[in-house]
Amino acid sequence: MKELLRKIPPIHEVLETGGFNRFIEINDLSFNQGKELVKESVTSIRKYILEGTWEGPPPDTQGFLDAVFMHAEKIKKQKYSISLHRVINASGTVLHTNLGRARIGAETIEHISSVAGSYNNLEYDIDEGKRGTRHTHAEKFICELTGAEAAMIVNNNAAAVFLILSALAKNKEVIVSRGELVEIGGSFRISSIMEESGAKLVEVGTTNKTHLKDYQGHIVEDTAMIMKVHQSNFVMKGFTSAVESEELAGLSKEYDHVLYYEDLGSGALFDFSQYGIGEEPLISDVIEKGADLVSFSGDKLLGGPQAGIIAGKKEAVDLLKKHQLARVLRVDKMTIAALEMTLLHYLNKEEDKIPAVFSITRPKEDIHQQSIKLVDQLKHRNVSFILELSEGISKVGGGTMPEVELDTYLVSVQHNRVPANEIHKRLRKQDPGVITRIHQDRIFIDLRTVTPEEHDEILEALVELNGQIENDLPFS
Repeated sequence: MKELLRKIPPIHEVLETGGFNRFIEINDLSFNQGKELVKESVTSIRKYILEGTWEGPPPDTQGFLDAVFMHAEKIKKQKYSISLHRVINASGTVLHTNLGRARIGAETIEHISSVAGSYNNLEYDIDEGKRGTRHTHAEKFICELTGAEAAMIVNNNAAAVFLILSALAKNKEVIVSRGELVEIGGSFRISSIMEESGAKLVEVGTTNKTHLKDYQGHIVEDTAMIMKVHQSNFVMKGFTSAVESEELAGLSKEYDHVLYYEDLGSGALFDFSQYGIGEEPLISDVIEKGADLVSFSGDKLLGGPQAGIIAGKKEAVDLLKKHQLARVLRVDKMTIAALEMTLLHYLNKEEDKIPAVFSITRPKEDIHQQSIKLVDQLKHRNVSFILELSEGISKVGGGTMPEVELDTYLVSVQHNRVPANEIHKRLRKQDPGVITRIHQDRIFIDLRTVTPEEHDEILEALVELNGQIENDLPFS
């Protein structure tokens, strides 16, 4: 091993070879870029030799230099390629956090492209011919859909919570039920964000039971807000009770200095319960019950881009718009464009154009027919996979509706010679990657979240993978 390491040529000698000149010319690199890639390549090969895993030519041969440049080219492809890629979500989880949550609809994408690819009136008042504000975009749609007097958009719902607490309750008390001190993904805790905002948390009630008198007994001169947090990512059952929105709103109205704020988490503009799916509160209902402010996500049940939406009384929202944090947390033109078109679909009763709503409410029989088609197509292509069709369950995902199970059909894929985890790995590393479920040495494809175009791509991905397996072709 030491002898091999000693024979590795110095970097400066490698850079003086004709092979290096060809390498930077073919890959359109500067001298310094090529030098850094070669250094990384040699460092990697040195590591392989130390580990005893180097299978390339010995360092004292011409072939070794060729291997250095080939490895450098692989490093270059990894280093200078985009890392955010399209994948096909065949897991059946509609709002898959790891896969970007809500898919954006075709007309929304077109609107984003139009706005992003040209100059626009982001902060320009066309009627007046003078500077405008980005806060006006989409606000009228939010107000019409929710019944709020005013609205604004920030970059996510966590930001919305932070802004509201910082602007309206700093150094003052905020009353929250102990049963609503939730933690969501990324260790985001209501108690922690309240501490960061400067608001003083006042816990009332117990984990499982909180009554109106618990809130009443803690309202003092220093109380700024009563806050209710929707338990969107968990459910408590059994010996439990919580105070309803209208009661808390009514209590706050008894005090001139106390606001009632409800953090809805996901936030729904569409009544999923009419399809027998969950009991998610509608934002408009919470506003109607008297909330001064509500906040909710744009990319969960609403089905739009990542955003935090704040809606409620004009006086409170105007204070938020003028706060210094509003600029820190503001969204860009593409987010506003995506949200605006998504909201317009709701106003026009075109929820079927919102992929998240469409996928959540998609009939089981529709998925059944698509699944039968995929199995028949694969059998017609003479693949060697063992294919089965069975009933199963899809999830809404995104920390929403934790108890809801959506009936679906699953296509299971097995192979006598290849374990399920290898099939799972190979599919996700295709272009585009196909993300499936894996359970009990089988992969499962749930077509609830798959478009007709993606259906054809899954078909070709499985046929290609079958060819690799049958011909014993290597896969990396």
